[in-house]
Amino acid sequence: MASARPSDRIEDIERFCVVNRRHFILSAALVANAGSWPAAGAQAAAGKAPLILVVGDSLSAEYGLKRGEGWVPLLDKRLAEQKIAATVVNASISGDTSAGGRARLPNLLAQHQPTHVVLELGANDALRGLPLAGTEDNLLQMTKAAQAMGAQVLLVGIQVPPNYGSDYTRRFEAIFSKVAAATKAPVVPFLLKGIADGPDAAVLFQADRIHPTAAAQPRMLDNVWPALRKMLPK
Repeated sequence: MASARPSDRIEDIERFCVVNRRHFILSAALVANAGSWPAAGAQAAAGKAPLILVVGDSLSAEYGLKRGEGWVPLLDKRLAEQKIAATVVNASISGDTSAGGRARLPNLLAQHQPTHVVLELGANDALRGLPLAGTEDNLLQMTKAAQAMGAQVLLVGIQVPPNYGSDYTRRFEAIFSKVAAATKAPVVPFLLKGIADGPDAAVLFQADRIHPTAAAQPRMLDNVWPALRKMLPK
């Protein structure tokens, strides 16, 4: 192999110095500006109009109802009536489980960049007899993921009928409060309060005795509204 000429070595040294000087300048700029990124992000979030992303199952997806009758569209109307400039995106899917919601959430967060996320999942986990530990972990990781993106999270709990057994019923109900305590997220204990456990329960459910009728949807919204309103700008 022929030895390099002195002029070639000089050129190599000059190129090395130029490349490393550029690298040093870029690195210094990144370090200098790194501390300002969270502040800039917080300023952008502070000036952003609320966008509420609802990730749920059939209880939020208007199963068996006409479009516009579900509690989520009613939420949109209430915001407008109270002149709260917020957008609602309903990403609920009938039959979805907590695992399904967890798989969908990253893309939803990236697409919509919500300021608030309402998580209403878990009922189908119980119907399918899925392990409670898995449901708890899914809701926990979803809450943390949304919070890491800068969104406030509202957990919406559900309860199972007594025929599941008192131990299972108690442990399932506790999932939502445990996730709320671990993440400091507010929680609505029971979406169907006053509906499934009310005196007129028989007429507030569809023929399948699982999904509430249109008449029950305003009550469902009333169960969610107080906690959600506290999270929105005054």
